[in-house]
Amino acid sequence: MNTMNHNGYIAGIEFDEEDRIFTGRLLGIDDIVTFHGESVAELETALHEAVAHYLDVCIKTGREPQKPYSGRFALRMSPELHAQTAGS
Repeated sequence: MNTMNHNGYIAGIEFDEEDRIFTGRLLGIDDIVTFHGESVAELETALHEAVAHYLDVCIKTGREPQKPYSGRFALRMSPELHAQTAGS
């Protein structure tokens, strides 16, 4: 799967052979936000519009927009446990 980025949001991109269009969906959030286009240029424009629409809907409904997951996971532990897990 290919991806595109806009405004901190990452979208997964696929090609629908039957309909001959590119389709995209925002990743890393629970809300479902999709878009499509017949060319890369149309798809990029549709991504920008989809993110803007998502943010507008959140504002109008009083909901906090979900932020995409960063892919980082921080874990705090005692120095002793850190040493044990590091094999020292």
